[in-house]
Amino acid sequence: MDAQSQWTGLDAGRLERITDHLERNYIAPGKIAGCQVTVARHGHIAYARNFGLMDRERGKPMTDDTIFRIYSMTKPIVSVALMTLYERGYFQLNDPVSRYVPSWKNHRVWVSGSGEDMVTEAPDRPVSFRDVLSHTAGFTYGGGLPGVGVQHPIDHVYRALKIRSFDARDSMQEFLDKLGQVPLRYQPGTAWMYSLATDVCGALVEVISGKPLAQYLDEVIFQPLGMKDTAFWVPAEKAERLAANYQRGADKQLKLMDDPADSNFTREPAFKSGGGGLVGTSADYLRFCEMLRRGGELDGARILGPRTLELMRMNHLPGGKELTELAIGGFSETAYDGVGFGLGFASTLDQVRAAGLGVGDFYWGGAASTIFWVDPKEELSVVFMTQLMPSGTFNFRGQLKSLIYSAIID
Repeated sequence: MDAQSQWTGLDAGRLERITDHLERNYIAPGKIAGCQVTVARHGHIAYARNFGLMDRERGKPMTDDTIFRIYSMTKPIVSVALMTLYERGYFQLNDPVSRYVPSWKNHRVWVSGSGEDMVTEAPDRPVSFRDVLSHTAGFTYGGGLPGVGVQHPIDHVYRALKIRSFDARDSMQEFLDKLGQVPLRYQPGTAWMYSLATDVCGALVEVISGKPLAQYLDEVIFQPLGMKDTAFWVPAEKAERLAANYQRGADKQLKLMDDPADSNFTREPAFKSGGGGLVGTSADYLRFCEMLRRGGELDGARILGPRTLELMRMNHLPGGKELTELAIGGFSETAYDGVGFGLGFASTLDQVRAAGLGVGDFYWGGAASTIFWVDPKEELSVVFMTQLMPSGTFNFRGQLKSLIYSAIID
C-alpha cells in the first residue's frame, strides 16, 4: 500500500477508474467539454484531476483555478449563513418568517382554478424558517427551471409579478413582499417542492443581519474559510479563468450557451441570488465541504457549532418521510427514492431504496451538472465540477459514488 492510500484508506489504483470512466465515456466522445474531480478522505486529497477543456471554442484546457458557475450549490452555503443567525438567537426554526416579513401575514394557499377564477384558502399555519430552509414552504420556481416552463396556475402569478425574472431589479425586501402576494402552492409543511425558498433564505440573511448578502457571506464564510474565488460575479482580473457553459442539444451535440467573454457572470448582478448566483472553484468548494465534514470548523475557523450542523443534516421532512412520498414536481438536484431533506441539504436515508452507496451522506448539485457530497461516517468529501446544462443529462453523482466508495479499503 502506498503512503497516500495509508493516509486516505482509498486504493489509488481503484481511484484511477475515475480517470478511465470520464475520459472514455464523456471527454473522448465530446459529451462534455471538460471537468474536474476532487476526492478527499480523512482531510487528505486522494484524487484531484482536470479533464478536457474549460473553453472549447478557444481551446483552453481545464486548470486547477478554473472558475465555475455553481448555481444551486449556492444553496447549502446560504443555508449555512442563515443558520449562523439562528445560532445568534435571531429566530427559532418554527418561528413564522412574518416576524421579519410582515407582508407574509396575508399569505393565501392555492386550492383550485387559475386567474380570476382561482380559489384560495387561509394557511393552516404561517410559513416558518424550517419551511424555507427545507423547501416545504409552498413556493415554486415560477416555471423558471431549465426545460420545465410554466406548469401551474401559480407559476403564472410569479411571471405576472416578475418575481426573480431576468429583468427584475428588486431589492431583497421587494422580492420578499412580492412573494407575500403569491398564493402558496400547498399548505406549509405538507409537501416538498424545489423552489425559490433558498433565495428567500438569502434575503432573510440580509434583512436580519442588516448587511448585504454578498458582504455577509464574505465576512462570515468566505474569508474565514479562505474561499478567495467564490462570489456573485467574476471580476475583470479573474475573467480569463471563467469556464464556458454548454448545453446538450436535441442532436446530442454540445452547444455554447454562455460565452465567458460576455457572460452575465462577469458583471455584478442587481439581485444576489441565494438560490443559484455564486461562482467559484473546486478548491474553494472543497474547503466548504471540509468545514461541513469537520462539524463546522476548518483550520481554526469555526462557522457553525457541530450540534447545529448535525441538526441541519437530519431529515426534516414531515413524519420522517422521504422525497418519494412528498415531492411535487419532477425537477431538482437529487433522486427521490430513499432520500430525505434537511436544512439545505439532501441526504441518503436508505441505501437499498436509493440503490447506491453512502447512507448518511449529505449533498446537492447545480444546474450546470456540478455536484458535491460529504460523508461524515467515511470522512469523505467529493467535488465534481463541469459546465453542462441541464443537470439531469447524465448521472454523474451515481457513477462517481460507485467508483469512489468501491475504492475505500480500510
